[in-house]
Parts: sequence; C-alpha cells; structure tokens
Amino acid sequence: MKEQLFRYIEENGETLAVELETELCKRPAVSPESDGEGEFDKCEFLQGWLGAHGVTMLERHDAPDPRAKGGVRPNLIATIPGKDDTPRLWIISHLDVVPPGEASLWQSDPWQVIRKPDGADGGGPRLIGRGVEDNQQGLVSSALAALALVKLGITPAHTVKLLFAADEEVGSAYGILWLLKAMPELFHKEDMILIPDGGDPKGETIEVAEKNLIWARFVTRGLQAHGSRPDQGKNAHLAGADLALRLHYGLSERFDARDSLFEPDYSTFQPTKKEANVPNINTIPGEDVFCMDIRALPRYSNRDILAEIDRIKAEVEAKHGVQISYTTPQLVESRPTPPDTPLVKLLSRTVKEVYGVNTRPIGIGGGTVAAPLRNRDIAAVVWSRMDDTAHQPNEYALLANILGNAKVMALLMVSE
Repeated sequence: MKEQLFRYIEENGETLAVELETELCKRPAVSPESDGEGEFDKCEFLQGWLGAHGVTMLERHDAPDPRAKGGVRPNLIATIPGKDDTPRLWIISHLDVVPPGEASLWQSDPWQVIRKPDGADGGGPRLIGRGVEDNQQGLVSSALAALALVKLGITPAHTVKLLFAADEEVGSAYGILWLLKAMPELFHKEDMILIPDGGDPKGETIEVAEKNLIWARFVTRGLQAHGSRPDQGKNAHLAGADLALRLHYGLSERFDARDSLFEPDYSTFQPTKKEANVPNINTIPGEDVFCMDIRALPRYSNRDILAEIDRIKAEVEAKHGVQISYTTPQLVESRPTPPDTPLVKLLSRTVKEVYGVNTRPIGIGGGTVAAPLRNRDIAAVVWSRMDDTAHQPNEYALLANILGNAKVMALLMVSE
C-alpha cells in the first residue's frame, strides 16, 4: 500500500501541485483587516477543484462577515470515510494569506506563481508567490494525500477530515474560533489533529506547545502644550515611553523562568507598533499610543501578567499625572499537547520512514490554530518540512517538500 501511495504522488504530484498552487495564488485571500476581500473566491475554486478530482464529500461552514466578498468567511471540510471513525485524523490548513508587503522587494508578481530551478541551497525546484508556503504548501500536500487514497480506492484506517479554515492570519475569529463556537460537536476529544503550518527545513521538529499571547494597545492621555512650556502640559509621549520601558524590563524580571522546549527559552515583552501623535516637533502631545507583543511561557497565566501590567500602569499614571487605558486585540492561552501522546509517536515514526530523520518536540512563540483545540484537550501538533519563508518577499515552497509532506500525510491516513 505504501508503495502504491508513493508511486501515485511521485507520478502525479508535481503536475497537480503546480496547478493547484498556481490557481490558489491568483485568487488573493487577504482579510478585510488588511484591506482584502477574504477567502470567498479561493474557497469556491478549491471546492470545485477537489470535487472534480474525486473528493466529493465536501461541506461548507461560512462565518458571516459583511465586510468580505459574499458576506462570509468560508470554512471548507473534505471527508474521506475510514474503516474506523474513532479517532478521526484531521489535517487543518488555512485559506487566508498576508498581503505581499513592499512591492519593490519582489522579483515577480506575488499573485502569479513562478517556478524556479534548483537554488543555491540545493533544495530543488521551487514555486514563488505569496501564500505558496504559508499555508498553501500544507493545503496542497493534504489534498495530494487525499487524492492518492481516492484515486487508488484505498480506505483510510480512520476517517480523514481536511479542514481549510478562514482567518488564521488575523486571529481566527471567523475560522477555527467561529467553528468551535458555532459547532461545538465538530471535533471530538479523541481526534488527532495535524496542522502543517510551521516547521523546519529537515522536518525534525514537532510543535506541541505555544507560548501564551497578549497583544496590548496602550493609550496615554495627558495635556497638550507648547514645546517650550512643559510645565503647562502633561507629556503623554514621555509617559507612554516610560510605561513601555517599565513594562519591558519589569515584566521580564517578574516572569523570568526558562524552558528549553522553546526558542527563545524565556518570555518576551516587546514594545512594537508606535502610532503618530502630533505632526510638529514643538508641541507636547496630549495623547500617545503604542502597542506591545507579549509571548509568555505557558507556566504563567495571562491573568497574572495583566495584573502586573495594571500595577505598573498605576505607577506611571501617578508619576506623570496622566490617564492610561489599554485594550487586548489578542489574548490567548494554550495548554500543551503531551509529547508522549499517540499522535506525536505516530507522526515521529512516519516522518522517520519518509525522510529518515529523528524528530523532537518543541514549543514556539508564534500562534496557530492548535491553541484553541488544545484548550479543549484535543491532541494537536504542528509539523511540516519547510524552509519557513512565510510573510517574506519572494516567499517560496520547495516542490520536494510539498510531495514529501504529502507522503507523510498519506501514511498517517492509512496507519492503524
């Protein structure tokens, strides 16, 4: 059976991968938050393409969003019934992509896939375009694995479900989070979930944990004045800068544990975005806004971190005579998947069989759709063999990775 699956992928995979990557890329699926229309066109094409190639058990779950094309954010599920329905194997990829960024940094049109021969790294032919790796590499690999089973008439050991989700890039409010709220029965606690949305060039890391995430936006309100009369004003920018430094250093000292599962192995508290205040140099600003990106080790609760933020904020307010408020655009906590869970062991054996590498569990600072699933005690892991060019100009995916990962997924599907 393995030989049949591999032969199908080797003989048909490259043509299908190039076709699917090309068609998906030319349908930008950028979220409304990033001035896009959403995933409607991309999902419509994918649904039709899968159906035309024999994957006919397809269902749509569209989250309402009047800002998006069609008024919805589509989530598509493809099902291949297995010999056993417990547990089920899910492979979850996301439909949305980020904008291309600075156009001058691209060597080609980001929405037109370009095929290039072997690069200097010796990785083999690659496809270049926005989204070809993040997350179309995982999407295409899962589709190829499913097609191999369907075309060869092989029934998987356990029911296979491919979920192509919306809205991952800006928080998943219309994707996995909406599905979990609108359809709480969709996932079962015994399910096994692979998320091909992160990895490394050798495929040797299996992500089983994520740091807790806080995005915070701080608004400091003081009193505007002339630059020569600071005594008549309350400098919101100065107070905001003081707050940013106190939060960065104070939180780092307060929550200072290390965990070798993660890289970096400590919690990070980084001031990031700074919004414009006054347009001229000689005015003391009465309002100032900055943001922070916080990634804390799972041993710390977001509640405790927010309490420390409130304490530091009160000190700055008292010192500068200002008022400070903040919002949290993202606030996520995640339980880890135990490294000895059956899914991790099965994936490790399968990766070894396909790629000949030994895997190891890791934690990451980034966020994926694994977090809300883990919080429901569902085993979810993130794995891919990939060069990790996500969000970069000239993003690319190696064809060898697309096809090799498809073999890993196909073996997972038929494993007892």
